[in-house]
Amino acid sequence: MSGTLAIIGGGSWGTALACVLAPRFDLVRLWMHESEIAERTERTRSNDIYLPGFVLPPNVAVGNCLEAALDGADFVLSVMPSHAVRTVYGQMMPWLRPEMRLVSATKGLEMGSLLRISEVIRDVTGGAYGIAVLTGPTFAREVAAGNPTAVVAASVDAGLAMAVQNQFSGPTLRVYAGDDPVGVEIGGALKNVIAIGAGICDGLALGHNAVAALITRGLVELTRLAVALGGKPDTLSGLAGLGDLVLTCTGDLSRNRQVGLKLAAGLQLGDIVQSTRMVAEGVKTTSVAMQLAERCGVELPIVQEMHAVLNLGRPPGEAIKRLMSRTLRSERE
Repeated sequence: MSGTLAIIGGGSWGTALACVLAPRFDLVRLWMHESEIAERTERTRSNDIYLPGFVLPPNVAVGNCLEAALDGADFVLSVMPSHAVRTVYGQMMPWLRPEMRLVSATKGLEMGSLLRISEVIRDVTGGAYGIAVLTGPTFAREVAAGNPTAVVAASVDAGLAMAVQNQFSGPTLRVYAGDDPVGVEIGGALKNVIAIGAGICDGLALGHNAVAALITRGLVELTRLAVALGGKPDTLSGLAGLGDLVLTCTGDLSRNRQVGLKLAAGLQLGDIVQSTRMVAEGVKTTSVAMQLAERCGVELPIVQEMHAVLNLGRPPGEAIKRLMSRTLRSERE
């Protein structure tokens, strides 16, 4: 393959994508927000803060200048945290060109506007660009290590989804094309909330039954909200729904599951968030999901209880009890 890829966001996921996608491009430019980390990563060829232990391929150039990162880019892959998307895309606008293909790999929802990330990008760019969403069950370290991984590239533009599929797929990364950005973005965002609950279950030693129940009913909530927003129910049984949900709820590398484990151990949310530079998107997504659910008139009991734990001080054990004592109903209701 050939061409130039700009990856905007040099955290663990952005760095892992640089490693796995480098063979698919002539040049990969990895932009980092923090100039000191960018300079050190370029010099040492390793991101010792966010993804230590991996050497960047020779054709990956690391920097802190957006103009330089975007120069000549055929694909622009944005991997910044959800709260930074609007600001960074605003800064990128002078150097975006109509022929660039924009791909979002950020999982989350924007606070305040309640927009999905691709909607935020479209809002900033004025709808002048095709946008694809790249998402699925991925831990950055496993992707960077070359472990087999499958993701989905979803766009309302079938040609764009196929272009991302063909350019990004390789020996260790298999990309499926999808046509439901609504479904894959809601799945990728809300699974982080459910994973906090899974961490609480494990932290309280509630057993495998509890986690299995949480994942299954969590999938129902992902599907309810996605469909209410215009997504397709089948999407949530795929990589961006069930696949990502299972991984994030059960894997030790899951940041959001780790938040739940620490909450169950009695730590305060503020201390948990401040103890790491990594972003656990589920913490912010929870309140946004609650507002979306209210707007759409759908019921999200697990999300509601996680909101109470994170924002209202409800003890984790009490949240589990409340879920178990809800009014009995049909599974398909």
